[in-house]
Amino acid sequence: MLTPLIHYLIYMLCGLGLLALFVLVYTKITPYDEFALIRQGCLSAALSLGGALLGFSLTLAASVMHNASFDMFIFWAFCAMAVQIIAHLLLSKLLPNMNQDLIENNVAMGALMGSLSLAIGLINAGCLS
Repeated sequence: MLTPLIHYLIYMLCGLGLLALFVLVYTKITPYDEFALIRQGCLSAALSLGGALLGFSLTLAASVMHNASFDMFIFWAFCAMAVQIIAHLLLSKLLPNMNQDLIENNVAMGALMGSLSLAIGLINAGCLS
């Protein structure tokens, strides 16, 4: 009876730990401090980071649902992390003013970045099924 609960707790705690690791890595690769901007009321930074978190989380959820082993869950989590980070870096090259627009609270850019991150996460999650 306790085995399903233990498995749930292991996956939940690891999922939360992976989400925290993703936030740490993602916020280190951006040239601005998302949390400082968010504390200042910068909605564009919140939208951008929120979309990345949701996109990453979708792949984590799909990995739990479609993989029979914990090892594969971890493997796909790191792949999802890489996909989201690479997507952000590519988008910053395709949209040269993106970083400055986010710093200047261009809400449209924040919404675009959050939506693109979410779309990438959805596609990534779908590839696991």
